[in-house]
Amino acid sequence: MSTRPGDQPPVPQYTPFVPADKIMTEFTLRAVLLGVVMAVVLGAANAYIGLKAGLTVAATFPAAVIGMAALRMLGGSILEENMTRTIASVGEALVAGAIFTIPAFKIAGVWEEFNYIESTAIMLVGGVLGVLFVVLLRRILVEESGLPFPEAVACGEIHKAGQEGGAGARMVLHSGLVGALVLALGEFQIIRTGWEGFLRFGRSAVKFIDHDNAFYTHAGQGGLALTSPGISTALFGVGYIIGPELAAITFCGALFAWGLLVPLIVYLDPSGLHGLLATHGNLVTDDIGLAKLVFASYVKPIAVGGMLVGAVSTLWKMKDQLIGGIRRAFTDISRSGGAGDVPRTGRDVDFKTIFIGVGVGMIAMFCLYFYFIRHGGQGDISLARQILGALVSTLVMGFAGFIFAAIAGYLVGLIGSSNNPISGLTLSTLIVAALLLLVVGVKGNPGVTAVLGVAAVVCCSCGVAGDMMQDLKVGHILGGTPRLMEIGEMIGVVAAASVMIIPIMMLDKYGGGIGSDALPAPQAGLMAMLAKGIVGGDMAWPLVIVGVFFGLALLLIRAPAPMLIAVGMYLPFYSTAAIFVGGLAKVMTVRLRKRKNFTPQQATTSENKGILLASGLVAGEALMALVLTGIKAARPAAGNTLPSLDPGIPLVATGLGLAVFALLMVYMITTPLKGIGKS
Repeated sequence: MSTRPGDQPPVPQYTPFVPADKIMTEFTLRAVLLGVVMAVVLGAANAYIGLKAGLTVAATFPAAVIGMAALRMLGGSILEENMTRTIASVGEALVAGAIFTIPAFKIAGVWEEFNYIESTAIMLVGGVLGVLFVVLLRRILVEESGLPFPEAVACGEIHKAGQEGGAGARMVLHSGLVGALVLALGEFQIIRTGWEGFLRFGRSAVKFIDHDNAFYTHAGQGGLALTSPGISTALFGVGYIIGPELAAITFCGALFAWGLLVPLIVYLDPSGLHGLLATHGNLVTDDIGLAKLVFASYVKPIAVGGMLVGAVSTLWKMKDQLIGGIRRAFTDISRSGGAGDVPRTGRDVDFKTIFIGVGVGMIAMFCLYFYFIRHGGQGDISLARQILGALVSTLVMGFAGFIFAAIAGYLVGLIGSSNNPISGLTLSTLIVAALLLLVVGVKGNPGVTAVLGVAAVVCCSCGVAGDMMQDLKVGHILGGTPRLMEIGEMIGVVAAASVMIIPIMMLDKYGGGIGSDALPAPQAGLMAMLAKGIVGGDMAWPLVIVGVFFGLALLLIRAPAPMLIAVGMYLPFYSTAAIFVGGLAKVMTVRLRKRKNFTPQQATTSENKGILLASGLVAGEALMALVLTGIKAARPAAGNTLPSLDPGIPLVATGLGLAVFALLMVYMITTPLKGIGKS
């Protein structure tokens, strides 16, 4: 059969765990109710750790394990377990978008306290739009892109191992216990989970000469921040699953940030550093603290510029699939009775319903933004400009929401939802929205409120989109029905959005106050600073533009995955380094396999064992993190901290940490090879 130029090659058929022609219970009342309860509970637990540490724990794995345990006792099927996990994990995704942005309204001073109706409206519309956008993108990213989806593969293996029992389930359980134990050892301070220091360079001078042959000298004493890979079994497992190439590309971004930019800025800009220290002196006590401050203040904006270029490049590469997907969407709308020609595992919610829902969501957003601008504080803005500002905000939100939903889904397919930089994508939206509102004359507190409103909706949308794309990939692996999973996600969003602001309000009132040292909410603080800075005319555009040109340079030399390099620049060094170490473990395992002359069948068996073990490591840490977060929340008298079991001898904790690190490497390299050569 011939194909015309420009036609997409036929997609190879994939056989899921539950074949498309097999009928199995899936969308049941018990599966939905259990998923809704877990969505609320897991979301509330993650609200605390997100406000405290600026990160959340992906709920896909805990939801999978808890759902399997509960439904197994009730005789539930694997597709019911898949449905429960799908609904449950959306709570964490929605709360991630909420805590990264909604507290910014209060930190920026445009809200005196959290408002239930306004906050819930942001989460509800943002989450629902995220679900609707993903339905349009599902076939492109899940079935046709060829992305690895490391965490989705891991989660699918956990589900299948639970069904098959035997060795597979034992491997997942065993490595899950290892992951949980390692995290507990670090949280109770028995071991050190990372090391950092600062290597000072000798004092040196750089001489400059002008056209009059006059010499000018810049003398400085730079240095290099040294940070070890974090002892995180979850990050280690992700690196093992995605493989050495993608892990190395991500780590390359970290080397650019910490090996080039941070030392260069520390050496060349002492006056700027003095200004930073004057503002943040109470937070910086040593050289490594100064390096982190430089990273947050200088390097992250550069990384955001790089991510902007990477986002445009990624969309350009996907243009044929995106256009084809939209064309198919309109074709499916005009076609009647076409659903019967599509197998069960390929059926989505009717696209006509999706477009109507997007339209209703856009109208709701216009009304909300108009309310924000009109009641956003002091500001002499005419009615015409209020309407124009609301319209501009709605259009920016709609365009950016869809584009960044695609980018979030793409990144989840590359590096997993745990490392999805939705805050970086949101920053890009915030910058564009702020500039456009300045152009139409919406300034002051009303402008800040509208900008944060756009960022909040897009952040919630991106969070839900990335999580949902991962869930749909798990369903694709297991044989779930996309249409039913999409309906389940919608139910989970509505349920979580209805109650999620309540734990945030309680943490603000009883947990020390959001924005304080107790709950610093770092991403929300950054959003507030940028919104006020841009609208007030104080924004570090040179740094963002540097990042844009850096991204263009990567494109010109055809660097692999420029977006992933920029993401590596944005993430902390310890996390990208841990992912890289996981990729190295995979390389060593493959080399030992070749040295042992494994047959193709034996190599496949070893590969599957490694994926199962890595999946357990990720799931074990995620589950234990939620358990320990609950324990912290129940200890307000102790400052919401765990009791320390630190032996009091630094060398002991460091030595134990090194031993755990070495054993983890040996465990992941040798265990997939054991027993393969036996008959």
